[in-house]
Amino acid sequence: MRLSLRLICALVVVLTLVSLLFSYAQFKGERRGLQQDLQRRAQILADSLQESVEPALEKRSRRTLQQLVERFGNREHLAGIAIYDQQETPVAITSGLRKRFPDGAFAPSKIKTYGRDAREFLWLNSVYLNVHTVPLDTDQGWAGTLVVVHDADYINAQNSKFWKRVSLRVVVEVFLIGITALLIIRWTIEGPAARTLQWIRASRAGKVSSNADLSERDLFMPLRNEVTTLVQSLAAARESAEKEARLREAGESTWTAERLAVHVRSKLNSNRLFVVSNREPYMHSREGKSLKVLIPASGLVTALEPILQACDGTWIAHGSGDADRETVDQNDRLAVPPDEPKYTLRRVWLNKEEEEGYYYGFANEGLWPLCHIAHTRPLFRSLDWKHYVQANRKFAKAVLEEMAGTKQPALLIQDYHFALLPKLIKKERPDARVAIFWHIPWPNPEAFGICPWQRELLDGLLGADLIGFHIQSHCDNFLETVNRALESRVEWEHFSVNREDHVTAVKPFPISVAPNMEPTKQPQDWRLASAEREALLKELGVDALYLGVGVDRVDYTKGILERFLAVERFLERYPSYEGKFTFIQIGAPSRTHIRRYHEFLAEVEAEAERINWRFRSNGWKPIVFRKRHHSHEEISRFYRAADLCLVTSLHDGMNLVAKEFVSSRDDEGGVLMLSRFTGASRELRDALVVNPYDTEEMSEAIHYGLEMDSKERRARMQRMRQTVKEQNIYRWAGTLIAELCQVRLDTGGKKGKANANSAA
Repeated sequence: MRLSLRLICALVVVLTLVSLLFSYAQFKGERRGLQQDLQRRAQILADSLQESVEPALEKRSRRTLQQLVERFGNREHLAGIAIYDQQETPVAITSGLRKRFPDGAFAPSKIKTYGRDAREFLWLNSVYLNVHTVPLDTDQGWAGTLVVVHDADYINAQNSKFWKRVSLRVVVEVFLIGITALLIIRWTIEGPAARTLQWIRASRAGKVSSNADLSERDLFMPLRNEVTTLVQSLAAARESAEKEARLREAGESTWTAERLAVHVRSKLNSNRLFVVSNREPYMHSREGKSLKVLIPASGLVTALEPILQACDGTWIAHGSGDADRETVDQNDRLAVPPDEPKYTLRRVWLNKEEEEGYYYGFANEGLWPLCHIAHTRPLFRSLDWKHYVQANRKFAKAVLEEMAGTKQPALLIQDYHFALLPKLIKKERPDARVAIFWHIPWPNPEAFGICPWQRELLDGLLGADLIGFHIQSHCDNFLETVNRALESRVEWEHFSVNREDHVTAVKPFPISVAPNMEPTKQPQDWRLASAEREALLKELGVDALYLGVGVDRVDYTKGILERFLAVERFLERYPSYEGKFTFIQIGAPSRTHIRRYHEFLAEVEAEAERINWRFRSNGWKPIVFRKRHHSHEEISRFYRAADLCLVTSLHDGMNLVAKEFVSSRDDEGGVLMLSRFTGASRELRDALVVNPYDTEEMSEAIHYGLEMDSKERRARMQRMRQTVKEQNIYRWAGTLIAELCQVRLDTGGKKGKANANSAA
């Protein structure tokens, strides 16, 4: 109430002063106008009299002069007229003026008569007058003075009325302003403030977690948005604390985002972390006149954001959004996340030709098929290699600019796009700890030897202090490749390479997904798998009892055609499942302007259509191919509804789809069929592990999975979920950063030396 009173009083005082200021200006204008009007009438009357008075004055006819002044003396607001001779003796004067002012008050010497047509307003005997004097001339020269006197009291009366109106208006305005301000404050400030305060208190007590009951149209909405973020952060912190308490109570040590942040902060000390990847964690696109923030679905963002936020790090990535340039500062930097900035995103710009050669050309038409043994010939073009080198140098320049002024920075490079980057950085900053994680497989030495620039790639990679792969066999292949291609010393007992007095550790770090192990807090909001399945099939217009699902980019390494053939063979061998089993393939188109990918997409569509044409009947078809990008929420529905998830990659570094499926099944149902050529098959041993090239084996695995006893299905899923829970994405990031931070640096030499044996 005190705040409202202060606001109202301040508002009333300010508006009253403003109103009085404008009223005073209006008063001055009106008064000046009345005075000018009166003076104009006096001037006209004086000019009229002058023509008649001057001849009579020359003849010295007092009678005529008296008659003249008496005849004109009855004008509106006219007090009187007087005529004086050269000796200031009254020659003629109106009777009314003589009675009111008998002492000759208007003699020329008593008023300002200097110059022609002198005029002035004055107070005389408590009367406000306007006196207008005009010199009278004859043939002999100046003969006297004509004085016209007007009563100006009516001007003061008008002014008094004006101020009475102003006072009344101000009083009414003050009253209305006060009432209006009070209502506005009550409705838009006090009421919302009271509700917001009540909501904050309830949120602090843990009774509510959102602002769903609050209006979105009041004055406090921006504040509430900020408070909502704060409340959500507090709720997340409270939930994390409770989770940690439960884990300690149960004697478990599951990695969480909070634990990762604390762990990395303790390992890095005051050092900063820099991350390089081709894909950025946040991109901006323009939709009409507005900007939209897009967050690409990526386990990498899930893993690395807590680290960067904990140490105020910097993420360097290719700015690929069509509105990315509009959102950065003059140094191409942007604070992220948008709602609560905690680290820096530095964008690197590549022109269309560079992106085509570096990313689509050398990286995805060369290195990708080279490292994935999927029987697609890699294409190596010298121009693509040139752009790959240029792109790596561009990123190196950006990294070095960001590192400037930072002592002993830590750099984590992501994937096969930046094989040359470790050495470029290490050459300029030998005090930096550099790691690169290779997310795709590393083939045997014979296969990698196909690449014309294998020595340059290996030399660039060995500039790192630590190289990470998903599994040990990829590490072994890398070490064997280095042993054959470069002059170096491979230390097998430490899994490291010593080249030019620089030691590089090579280790496996199996990547994973964020754990989703907590039971739902609102079971009524989650459908049972059968209900979810029924709803999805209804949306798809398919009538079936059993549902299989595959989730992939449309890539020739993912074994999509092989799983279609397995479904076809399954239906051939077990015709009783016709009309009952439908397999849904979620296929996100990828790199479609690369010829092989474009052709493969057409092959997948044709094969699905062929099998459907063979088996479809009465609203049922065996394969539904959904060729578009799906959100994480959409995919989760398919995961939860599926009886069977098929992951049949022909060659894969890890394949997180398998782990995402396991993590999403909090009902502990569903069966995972997993290719033996994925890194995930080393961890998820309770999956039905198959050879994707063996159609008979896969068809039998489909049948076994659908017929599996519910107890066995639950037991298998429980064990796999426990594995994913323990070996989650946060553990991967924490272990990788811990290994990097253990690297001992010796920058005393000219080139700088690094010893990673302690990390081995």
